Amino acid sequence: MLTDPIADYLTRIRNAVRSGHDEVEIPASGLKMEMSRILKEQGYITDYASEPARVGDVIRIRLKYTDARRPVITGMERVSRPGRRRYVDRLKVPRVHGGTGTAIVSTSRGVITGHEAKAKGVGGEVVAYVW
Repeated sequence: MLTDPIADYLTRIRNAVRSGHDEVEIPASGLKMEMSRILKEQGYITDYASEPARVGDVIRIRLKYTDARRPVITGMERVSRPGRRRYVDRLKVPRVHGGTGTAIVSTSRGVITGHEAKAKGVGGEVVAYVW
């Protein structure tokens, strides 16, 4: 049993990128699928798919690299943790690296980017930063 499956999700992607892997498999959940959707929409990964495994489902993520084989994802950080949740209101949604990165926010309207949260005027739990 994992105490923080989102931190595990981010760590698996971070380790795969640093090792130069093309794909990574991660145990699936609804939140992880939504985070993968956001990573694809923002151009950090090539694709993702949910596949059945021996136990439950897994998410297979195809990582994205530049032509010079440099990873598109240069950093990922877990913000809200099980021991210290971080919530923001609609006026204090964070910008990541001056707007070049992405904040992933879990709101009452679903899991969205920080930019979308500002546009929709909603706050929520800041799950992670990606840049």
